Amino acid sequence: MPFSAANQPLKRGALAKRFECNIETIRYYENIALLEPPDRTDGGHRVYSPKDQARLGFILRARELGFSVEQLRSLLSLSDSHNYTCGEVLTLTERHLEDVKRKIADLRRLEKTLADVSARCDGGNAPTCPVMDALVDDRPQTSMAD
Repeated sequence: MPFSAANQPLKRGALAKRFECNIETIRYYENIALLEPPDRTDGGHRVYSPKDQARLGFILRARELGFSVEQLRSLLSLSDSHNYTCGEVLTLTERHLEDVKRKIADLRRLEKTLADVSARCDGGNAPTCPVMDALVDDRPQTSMAD
């Protein structure tokens, strides 16, 4: 196999550079146990094996696709078991897709509301503003004891 960074252990800084992420991102995934603690050199430097590198790539890509940490934990659990079906992965992915669709629908409602409110504002020098008026919450307040 020809030499490449992908088949050589990397220190944390080199790993962050390879994946164009922050060192703190790698540390975070270690702290929440998505990445195993890496091996260390005699000098105490963390070194990430090709397997560690592949796992980080998987994590970063899943996060780019919007999978939550808990969803990612489920995907990694399936992957780590080496005993999963495509159907299991599809079920997790379809649940995530439904979450994404709900968020898009919420954002579209938000966009419409903001467009409607801002369309009522002429941006002039008057001391009243339809946008500010729309932000006033006229609902009755209830106490924590209610």
